[in-house]
Amino acid sequence: MPDTPNYRLDGLSPADDAAAEAEGDIARWDDLFGTLAEHHTPDGQHSFFVIHDGSATWGIPGAPQFIALHITRDLTARTFRIEQADQPTVPFAQLWLAGRGCPPDALQLPDDQYLEPVDALTTRVERQIRHSGTRYEIKDHYTRDSVPYETWVMVRDSDPSAADLPVRIFLEETDLDAFTYTLREGAFRDGTSANQWLFDRDTPLPEPPEHLISADRRTRAALARSTTSRLATTASVHAPPAAPAPSAGTTSHRRGGRS
Repeated sequence: MPDTPNYRLDGLSPADDAAAEAEGDIARWDDLFGTLAEHHTPDGQHSFFVIHDGSATWGIPGAPQFIALHITRDLTARTFRIEQADQPTVPFAQLWLAGRGCPPDALQLPDDQYLEPVDALTTRVERQIRHSGTRYEIKDHYTRDSVPYETWVMVRDSDPSAADLPVRIFLEETDLDAFTYTLREGAFRDGTSANQWLFDRDTPLPEPPEHLISADRRTRAALARSTTSRLATTASVHAPPAAPAPSAGTTSHRRGGRS
């Protein structure tokens, strides 16, 4: 289970009323918070947390279950400030914290304390989100806290490659029996078509063109490697037999050797 957060605020005071209110909020729900990942700068001035909010289970249906939290310390004045935001998934919490100075890959979740990604595509899409900067604007999201467990996040993608299909849905599906999850990206012309897909679910999530191109490249590369391997094997099978070793008493000539 995730550990209760250690905010490292001993000996420090809130810098203002907002910091005092934020401290009170996290103290009130602290027993329901679990740290999934954290990063602290060597100088002690900044701490970044990805927190699972257990209280969300009893809150508003569809509410996000993760908190991205950034603590800034003034070690000379012995004060602190707290900035936090509810986030629908771990990668979006990591992205929010990256926008506040945390290295995008510094908040990796321990393998033995959280769900495992099913495949390489899940890991690749997560990294894409973490490193997206200001590319995605979240428009809507929903977390289903019952079977089938899933969270979807609808965003508007400002990247030029997404000009034709600017609305994206990131769909995370969880299998609590296997303790695994998948993350996929879908591409849509507009919010209406994206919402229609979420309502109907009568077709697979439409992959963005860049994923299909990437998958095609990987397939062609795999086929090329396979063909090369088969050619090498065929050449080996049909190669002429090695010359027989000279029999006793036969003179053998070698470069630099004795005859």
